Amino acid sequence: MNLLNYGLLPKMKPLAPRRSAIVAALDIGTSKIACLVARLRPIPPQDVLRRRTHVVEIMGFGHTSAGGMKAGAVVDLAAAEEAMRNAIDLAESMAAVQIESAVVSLSAGRITSELFAASVDVAGAVTGDDIKRVLAAGSHNSARDGRVVLHSLPLGFSLDDAHGIRDPRGMLANRFGFDMHLVSSDIAPARNLMLAVERCHIGVEALVASPYAAGLSVLADDEDDLGAALIDLGAGTTTTAVFSAGRFVHVDSFAVGGHHVTMDLARGLSASVPDAERIKTLYGSVIAGGSDERDMISVQAMGGDEREPPQLISRAVLTRIVRPRVEEILEMVRDRLGHSSFAAEPRARVILTGGASQLTGLPELAARILGRPVRVGRPLGLSGLPEAARGPAFAVAAGLLVYPQAAHLEHFEARRTRQLKTGTGGYFTRVGRWLRESF
Repeated sequence: MNLLNYGLLPKMKPLAPRRSAIVAALDIGTSKIACLVARLRPIPPQDVLRRRTHVVEIMGFGHTSAGGMKAGAVVDLAAAEEAMRNAIDLAESMAAVQIESAVVSLSAGRITSELFAASVDVAGAVTGDDIKRVLAAGSHNSARDGRVVLHSLPLGFSLDDAHGIRDPRGMLANRFGFDMHLVSSDIAPARNLMLAVERCHIGVEALVASPYAAGLSVLADDEDDLGAALIDLGAGTTTTAVFSAGRFVHVDSFAVGGHHVTMDLARGLSASVPDAERIKTLYGSVIAGGSDERDMISVQAMGGDEREPPQLISRAVLTRIVRPRVEEILEMVRDRLGHSSFAAEPRARVILTGGASQLTGLPELAARILGRPVRVGRPLGLSGLPEAARGPAFAVAAGLLVYPQAAHLEHFEARRTRQLKTGTGGYFTRVGRWLRESF
C-alpha cells in the first residue's frame, strides 16, 4: 500500500531505550544539503535535556551547495540528486558506513497545522487497545485531498468531560477521546523530495518538518516547558514552530527567506548573485553603526570588465537594502504567530535558526518587532559535531538526529526497519529495492 495515496507517510520506528543505533540525517534546503551520520547511545536520566534518552555522537558529516531546489522543493530532479549524492558520499566516507536510510527534512509544501479531536465509547477502564482505536480513528479522518500528514502528535486525552490527561490507561470513563496536532504539507513536494532521495538508493525513514527538527536540537528544557517559538530562516522559506508545556503545538511556513535578501542586494548593487551572497554573508547587517557611512565595501559590477576597479559602497547603503526585506519577513512571522497559541504565552521567547539568522543585529531587530526576548539557537548536546556545523545554519540537520528519540510521541504506522551497514554488501539489495518500488 502506498501511504502517500492516503495522505499519510510511514513513521519511524521508535528507538529501543536500551540499545544503540546508527542514524543518518539528510537536511535538504534551498541553498545547501547536509548529511550527518551519528551513533545514538542510551544514557540514564539527566538534569539537562531531560527528554533525550540517547546521546548523539557524530560519526560523519558532509555538506554541499544545493542544486535543483527552489523554496525547499525539487525543481530539477537530476541536479538535486547529484547534490544529495555528494553530501551523502562525504558523510559515508567520514563515518565508514553505508547509509541505507535517512531521516529527511521538509520545508516546502505550505506546511501548516490543524488541531483534530476524536473519541470512542469505552467499557470501563481504558486499555492500550482503546488508545490504539481512538488514534486510528483520528488518523483515518485526518487525510485531506492533495495533502500529506507529516506528524500526528496527541496533545492530551480526555475522559468524559475531563481534559488534559497525559496517560489514561487504567482510568474509568464512558467516553474516551483525544486532541491531536496534525502537521501536513502539499503532497507533490513531499513525493518529489522522497523520489530524489530514493534515486540516491537511500530509503526515507521519516519526513520531518524543518522547524520541528530545529526545535528538537536547540531548545533548552525551560524554553520547551514555558513556551517558545522557533523561527527557522532558510534561504527559500521561513518556517515557524511553537512549543508549549513540552509539546510541539503549532507550525507555519511561507516562501520568503534569506535568498530574497541576496536578490535585493544583487539588484540594488548591480552585482552578480554569488557576489551578493558573499557580501551578505560577510557584511550583512540590519542595524546601523556610527561608522557605517565611512566604512566602504568593494563590489564588482555585474557584467563589467574585471580589469576595471570595483565600485565602493558604504555599509550604510548595504544596511538600507537588507533591512526592509528582513523587517518584512519578521512582520509576516509576527502576524502568523498572532493567530497561534504563542500569542497567549506571555513568558514565551523566540529562538532564531537557519543561515539567515546570522545577519548582524537580527536578534535585536526581531525582539523589537516581535515584542519578545530573542536569541540565536545552536545545536545542543551533540558530541563530535564539526566546528562548521555548530551554528544555527545546521540546527535542522542536528535535530533530525534527535528526532528518533521523539518518534514514540507520534501515532505511526508500523513499517519494516532499515539498517545502516558497514562495507559494500547491501548495495545491490538497495538497487533492487529501488527498482521494485519506483517502477
